[in-house]
Formats: sequence, structure tokens, C-alpha cells
Amino acid sequence: MPNAVITDYTFPDVDIERSILEPLGCSLEARKSGKDPAALAALVRDADYVITQFAPVNAEIIAAMRRCRVIVRYGIGVDNVDLKAAAARGIPVCNVPDFCTDEVADHALAMILDLSRRITENALKIRGGEWGIAVPVTAMRTLRNQTVGIVAYGRIGREVALRLKGFKCPVIVFDPVVDPARMRADGVEPVSLDELYARSDVISLHCPSTESTRYMINASSIAKMKKGVLFVNVARGTLVRTDDLAAALRSGAIAGAALDVTDPEPINPDNPIVGMPNVLINAHIASASPQAVLKLRTDAAGIVRAAIRGEKLTTVVNGVVA
Repeated sequence: MPNAVITDYTFPDVDIERSILEPLGCSLEARKSGKDPAALAALVRDADYVITQFAPVNAEIIAAMRRCRVIVRYGIGVDNVDLKAAAARGIPVCNVPDFCTDEVADHALAMILDLSRRITENALKIRGGEWGIAVPVTAMRTLRNQTVGIVAYGRIGREVALRLKGFKCPVIVFDPVVDPARMRADGVEPVSLDELYARSDVISLHCPSTESTRYMINASSIAKMKKGVLFVNVARGTLVRTDDLAAALRSGAIAGAALDVTDPEPINPDNPIVGMPNVLINAHIASASPQAVLKLRTDAAGIVRAAIRGEKLTTVVNGVVA
């Protein structure tokens, strides 16, 4: 009998996954937390199929797998899985690339608008019993008059750009792997990364965290940005050096930041950016909606179902042909 394990999950239960896998004769064992390395290694040791959410499926954990046929990540990003270690063992790693495109694009747009119009700060002033504008008038921006720079033009980055067209603001995009003609056809301007830094009034990140992008937002790259830029990150916390971001927010180099992701997660409540009035932080919830969660869980279990049936896996991210 094939067996699958779920290393960790934040859902109330795993009934959806059971309903998909158990009729195939596949047993399923699930743990709420995958933080303990020894327990995690023991859990995956004899598993045929591994589904993971946030547990660190690193080289040591992968080395403990004796019969794993596929690793599936609940989500788009796969930075908690060592792709090279899995590839070396011939284990395909799959993600769920399209489960929350609209949710994250909506969230990014909401954060851009909040920073531009200072909605949260003005609402908190009223909640505190005061009436009037909470910030200088010069801090209130019109989105139409701002150039928005989008870093990465995948599913989510493109949807953010298309949403911004309704606000009539210039949109520039950096993505070295997307055909510039496709961007121009969407009404956005392809540029180099340095040009995006120099021209953008708002920068929104939509790239994965990889060896080439990790900590790409740092003191050096911030120095290339237009003074007073607004910064949005709904991608991955490890794209940003938090200390460098804090310093830029204190100096005014960056006028405001909205973060759905941080480094680390959860962020330490004592971190200085937590209390900054020009910073808005969410707890990695941009992908959340009932529809998105249902698709995420159904698709993740569906990948395991396809593997059990010997079908082609269509979302492999580490180049292993199953």
C-alpha cells in the first residue's frame, strides 16, 4: 500500500487530502508541525509521497528519505525545499503555481493604495480619538502621478500590472526571462533593474527567493532608488535585508513599506520596523481566501494522485522527470 505524509499544515484538518488519496488505497499521516528535525526525518523516512507547507525539507531531511517518489509544496515558492538535494536523489519537487494569483495581486494593489493614500495611519488617528489628517499633505500621493516598478512578470506580477492600468499610472517592469514584446503588448515598459530602481516611485516585488535574488534589496540597491520611494513586498521575506530596510525607512530613503512577508517569519516583535508608523506588516496572508485554500489543498493532493497513477507531473520545479 502506498503511503503519503504531510510534514506540517495550518488548516483545521486534512480531510480534503484524505478524500482524494485514501480511495486510491494510499494511507496518509499528517503532523501539524514539522519544526523538529528528528521527528521530521522519522516521518518522511518510509514515505512514498511527501507534502510539505513550511517545514525545512533540507538536504539532511531529503537524505533520510528511502523511497520518496515526489515532494509537493503547498504553495508557489519552494524555498523551504532543497531542490538540488532532491534532484540529486532523482526526486521531483512540485508546487501549486496558480492557486492564489488574484488574491496576492489584489493584496499588492491594496498595499500600494494604502501607502499612497496613507489609509491605515489616518484610520488609526480617528480610532485614537483625534480628527484630522494624520500625515503631512505632501505624504498623500496620487497613484496616477506615480511610476510603479514591478520586479518579475510572472502570473502575479502581470496581474498587478493589469490592475494598475485602471489607475492610469506608468508601469515599468524588470524580468530578464519574459519576452519584452509580451510586456509591451500589455501596455507596460520593460526596463533594466537599475533603471527600475532609478525611475520608480513605488516598487513591488513578485520574484521567487533564489540564489540570485536572495537579499537583492539591500543598502546597495536601495542607494540606487529614487529618494522617498514606496516599497511593497508580497513575495518572500528573504528578498530583503531587514536591517537595511529599517535604516532606509529611518532616513527617508524609503518613505514607506508594506510587507506581507518578513525575514524571519514570524518577525520579532522587538524588531524596529514593527513599530514604525510608515510600515504596514501582515502575517504572510496575501494568498488567503476560501477558494484559494481549497484549490491549494486539492491541487497538492492531486499531484500525489497523479504520481500514484503513474501520470505525468506538470509542475516539477527542479528538472527531474518523473
